[in-house]
Amino acid sequence: MSTLIRRAAEKLRPKYVPKLCNLDLPKTRQFSTRAVPPLDGASTGLYGFDHLKTPKGFQRFVDEAIERSGELVNRISMMPSSAEIIQAMDEISDTVCSVVDSAELCRHTHPDREFVEEANMASMRINEYLHYLNTNHTLYAAVKRAEKDGHLLTKEAHRAAHNLRIDFEKGGIHLPSEKLDRVNQLSMNIFQLSRQFGENISTDPGHVDIYPVSRIPKQIHHLLTPIHRFTSGTSGGSTGSWGNMKEKGFRIITEPRTLVSVLHCAADEEVRKMAYIQGNSVPRANLKVLDELIAARHELAQIMGYRSYAEFTVKQNLASSPEVVMSFLCEMSEMIRPKADQEFETIRNFKREKCGQICIDLEPWDEAYYTGMMKSCDHNLDSSIVASYFPLRQCIEGLKVLVKSLFGATFHNVPMAPGESWHPEVLKMSLHHPEEGDLGYLYLDLYSRKGKYPGCANFAIKGGRRISETEYQLPVVALVCNFPGSNSSNLRLNHWEVETLFHEFGHALHSLLSRTDFQHFSGTRVVLDFAETPSNLFEYYAWDYRVLRTFAKHYSTGEIIPEELVKSMQGARDMFAATELQRQVFYALVDQTLFGEQQASCRDTSSIVADLKTQYTSWKHVESTHWQIRFSHLVNYGAGYYSYLYARCFAATIWKKLCQEDPLSSSTGTCLRTKLLQHGGAKEPSEMLNDLVGEGIVRYCNSGIVPDMTAFTDELSLVEDQRLQLRL
Repeated sequence: MSTLIRRAAEKLRPKYVPKLCNLDLPKTRQFSTRAVPPLDGASTGLYGFDHLKTPKGFQRFVDEAIERSGELVNRISMMPSSAEIIQAMDEISDTVCSVVDSAELCRHTHPDREFVEEANMASMRINEYLHYLNTNHTLYAAVKRAEKDGHLLTKEAHRAAHNLRIDFEKGGIHLPSEKLDRVNQLSMNIFQLSRQFGENISTDPGHVDIYPVSRIPKQIHHLLTPIHRFTSGTSGGSTGSWGNMKEKGFRIITEPRTLVSVLHCAADEEVRKMAYIQGNSVPRANLKVLDELIAARHELAQIMGYRSYAEFTVKQNLASSPEVVMSFLCEMSEMIRPKADQEFETIRNFKREKCGQICIDLEPWDEAYYTGMMKSCDHNLDSSIVASYFPLRQCIEGLKVLVKSLFGATFHNVPMAPGESWHPEVLKMSLHHPEEGDLGYLYLDLYSRKGKYPGCANFAIKGGRRISETEYQLPVVALVCNFPGSNSSNLRLNHWEVETLFHEFGHALHSLLSRTDFQHFSGTRVVLDFAETPSNLFEYYAWDYRVLRTFAKHYSTGEIIPEELVKSMQGARDMFAATELQRQVFYALVDQTLFGEQQASCRDTSSIVADLKTQYTSWKHVESTHWQIRFSHLVNYGAGYYSYLYARCFAATIWKKLCQEDPLSSSTGTCLRTKLLQHGGAKEPSEMLNDLVGEGIVRYCNSGIVPDMTAFTDELSLVEDQRLQLRL
């Protein structure tokens, strides 16, 4: 939607920094983009922004951003230097991003409703202003002029000019006024529909009531709400009189985390079925919202001259076209189908054995329960024993060890100024290098609480950028999770939560270690189908024993996690890898299809999803469920969900070729910094990938780029299994 804000999701000094001409602006009032508290401990506002001392401060924050951007817009047309134009454009982007990113983090995490409401209003206002900027012909003409004079620019500045020009045109600035007006209207509609989709998920998670309490396993009682009802029956007295009896039960709120726990733990199949169907049938309001979103995105793409929204979205990515994406997904689907079918049969046979019924069928609500049981049996795993080695505090220490070993940098806890934090449990750390000084700042907001964003995510607050020859604006990011408990509790993580923490930390490092000249390219501001690569790479570190032994210690005895236990965990992870991969391919195919070319005869999204599930997975579709209406990636990654699979392939190759031999070596870290992380989006991803590990990480397909799958399929033994099937 925004041409000036290029983001994915959500560092180090290079050996050579391209020299930029400084932007010589008059020394008038400067927009406050500090985002770092004053050294004297004086009070400040949220995230270090002085304006955000009170909720109403968001109004002034927006006002000043618009004011400062207006000054720059007025000056850009008179700037003689192309370098000055691009630097001024980046300052506009930085100014506006400060508001957009702060409002986004605030409205997802702040416990004060007044702050959240003001952040919502600020977000709406600044997005309206973005539409003005995106259709400003003065800026567009200046950017085109700068791109033409590319020989006068540094390589990164020329890339910025080129990308800005493309982004302006993706916003429709080159269209006749009537069409441009419609594009702007559709863009605002899409923004509002996207927000409504997310709000509906939050406000209507669905629920089922279960009686009696004995049907729910004790280990998940803490996740559920106790309820009761009165039933008729005999009283306990000797007279046997009739009266109302109070029966205890539980209400299962079918939000994702609780639903996963119920499906994994509940032995009662009817409980699992009820929870699954309800959890995949709400919020029903999103059926209409999704239809309208698909229609709006499709109309916008067609006005822009594309056949579909998928084509509009993918054009500037590595893949370059939906045809390349679909070819990649279908190739992966065919590769994994035999093993996924075999895994399905294994699970079904196990259920039949346990139930003593040879003809009983395997249902979607059975998967988590029986695969969990099989993993525990085959590998003698107890999740509570595994968790005992992963106290959250130790996991954070593990992240510090990782950064120290790889990059020679240290995370230090730093005190926050009064007013800087949004909750007492938020921590702040600075990333410091002994030779380079501070590299950036990281907020940690790790515990769940009412009204908070329900998932895990990395939020940018400030992007890094070069302000002058001697001054660099340090990146500031927030890592947000929803682990149960609080700072005062001795919280222990399940291993999948450790993996999630490392994943999000990979995003954070991408931002913190970036040293781009322009914040337009800072950290995760890269093409979508490359953005998840660092985060997927850091998931490998959460599984490697050489890494785990540095921090995974028993919460009471201090014993280092046994290597045999880690091998069991790895074995359990790999047991149904094809089933999980098939699910991810299915998600990506749904995403591509819903936002692909629209058929003349309108079909509802649920029937499309049902057909794709039948065609591309080993599992049946459950009638009257609408899984897609709470799949928020359709909004956030519209036509881009395949990026996760690209990232998994890229990460597998990087791990195998660069990291696997010695994952904690400084030489490995130096390669990751200098050839990948420091560049953000300032270089072509394919160039960075080839430079990092050499040839054999990308393939060229119909003018697009797809990942080489060899390392990834080797991990899952997919190719070996296929050869075995052919022999049989």
